[in-house]
Order: sequence, then C-alpha cells, then structure tokens
Amino acid sequence: MNRLNKFLGYLEEYSGALITPGTNLYYLTGISPQATEERLFLLVINKGGESTLIAPKLYENEVDWESTIFWSDEEDPYKLLKKVLTLLNLTSGRILVEDTMRASFLINIEKLLRNYELVPLSNVTREMRMRKDEEEIKLMKKAAQIADEVFYEMISRGLDGKSEKQVALEIEFLIREKGDGISFAPIVAAGENAANPHHTPSERKIRRGDIVVLDFGAKYRGYCSDITRTVAIGEINEKLREVYEVVREAQERAFQTVREGIRAREVDSVAREYISAKGYGEYFIHRTGHGLGLDVHEEPYIGSKNERVLERGMTFTIEPGIYISQLGGVRIEDDVVVEGKKGRRLTNAERELIKL
Repeated sequence: MNRLNKFLGYLEEYSGALITPGTNLYYLTGISPQATEERLFLLVINKGGESTLIAPKLYENEVDWESTIFWSDEEDPYKLLKKVLTLLNLTSGRILVEDTMRASFLINIEKLLRNYELVPLSNVTREMRMRKDEEEIKLMKKAAQIADEVFYEMISRGLDGKSEKQVALEIEFLIREKGDGISFAPIVAAGENAANPHHTPSERKIRRGDIVVLDFGAKYRGYCSDITRTVAIGEINEKLREVYEVVREAQERAFQTVREGIRAREVDSVAREYISAKGYGEYFIHRTGHGLGLDVHEEPYIGSKNERVLERGMTFTIEPGIYISQLGGVRIEDDVVVEGKKGRRLTNAERELIKL
C-alpha cells in the first residue's frame, strides 16, 4: 500500500485512474490475476484514495481488496462501472487509463467517460517504477542468477545437432524449473540466422562452424532478467571471431561508462562510436539497451536520442550487436543497475567467446 499512497501523490492534476491487470496493477497493489482475458477486471481509484475493484466472480476466493464488486457472466460489468464512477465522484476531468488495456474494454469505457480526457497511466507509473529500491534489485539479481545458471546448463548439455526450436524449449523448461517463468520467448539463432536480431527459433539444426545467439530471460516474483550470449560451435569464420571481439569490447566500454549523472544517449554513443570506428557501424541496427524491471522493456531506454539522466537504482540492459546478412551476427547483453559512481552487472555469465 505504500506504493499506492505514493501514487496518489502524483494525482494532483488527475481525477483518478482506471487500472486493468498487468505490471502496473501488480506494482501498485500486489494483485496479479491470471487469465482474465475478455472479462473486465478493473481497479477504479480517485485522487482522494477511495477505490473499488470490479472483478469477475471467478476470482472471489483469490482477491482481497477492501471494496470489491464481483460480477457474474449474466451481468453487465459496465453498468457496475457506471455506478462506481458516480460513487467515487468521477464525473469529469483527466483520468489515467492503463496503457495495455484491451481495446474492447477501452471502447466500452469511453462511452462512460465522454467528459474525460483520457491519459496513459504510464505518464505516472514510468517515473515511479524507473528507480528500483533495494528489495526490487534483490529480486532482479535473483532473476539474473537464474539466467546465468540456465546459460551454463545449456552449454554443458551441448548445442551441436539440436534444432533452434529444441534449444529454445530446453531453455524455457529450465527457466520454469528454477524461477517463475520466462521474461519473453527465448531467441535462438544459429549461423546465418544470427544476423536477425529477433529471430524466431526454427527447425534449423545447429552444426559445426555455426555461431549461435542465445537471448532469454527469467522472471522471479514478477521481476525480469534478460541476457544474451553468443557462442561458437567448433571453429568459426575468422570474420565472425573479429566481430565478436568488437562487440565484446563495445559492451565493456559502454558498461564502464555507467554512473549517476550521465545521459542514456552517452552510454549508447560509447558503444556505437567504438563499433563504427572498427568499420561495423552500419551493422549495429538497434539501440544499446532498454530499461528492465517488472516489464522486460521499460524506461530508461539506452538509445541515441534519449536525454534521460541516469540515477541510482535505474536498471537496464547493455546489448550492442553486429548483424551481417548471410554471415551471422553477435550480441552480448547484461543487466545493469546504477550504483552511484558506477554500474553493477546483475548478469555475470562468461563474456569471452566460448567454443563448444
């Protein structure tokens, strides 16, 4: 409830908020219902702190909120919402609406909020969530440790002869065994497929001479990790070996730049300028990193245009990459937290090229 009280401090210019299940609801209340799907599940809160939860009757034995209205499939939840809006004196003004709300919900809700200006909830929550406290960082460290462990388990099993899809499934199984689930669907890209940063694992078999990109993450008590390591299957093309060393050095230089007071774009530029100086600038086709927390992508984004000043407790990835069509690609990614005059890596798996 401390977070919810803090949230209310941001509501001076808003009438209230409508929050559907997702990371914002979990962050503010600890409520994280599963499989709500097409059924309306909504927390309505006004700037005075009065709130009502509207939830399907399916969750009657799971949800514990001081003021809750449970609805059955025979009822119209939007009629209940209309009553709640009146009860909480939400009749006009600016109201925060969950960014990830289903379009079908929003369309029906808009009919009840014709006198409102609807504003994305992230306008407030991204500022609250960007700086992690000590407990959050501990949870993220645990998620990162799980990712490290899974990486070492996978390379100990060997990759040669397995399909990309098989390796991805093995990664997912190990993560679910050790943690609470995956942060995102694992990326496994072998050989020429490694030139695709977000490659979807296929039936392509991993073979000698391949370079293989493994990108995955674990969740622990809601918080995400995100790691990428690139490994060699036997002897690889000399050009790829050179590319690997360029990416490794760029990643290290960017990491060493991290500290309080530096701008996000400056971290990006250190990696980008080094890769460009080595002649591979055109092959670095994405930002250097992204924020990390309850969502696997959130603020602050480590990109060339972001003027955000880094502060203590901010967590993000550093993941430069080089991708050359028909040849392959390399990406090395770590999770990092700002701690005063320096950054600290949360993921610590080996960054030197590993040959399997």
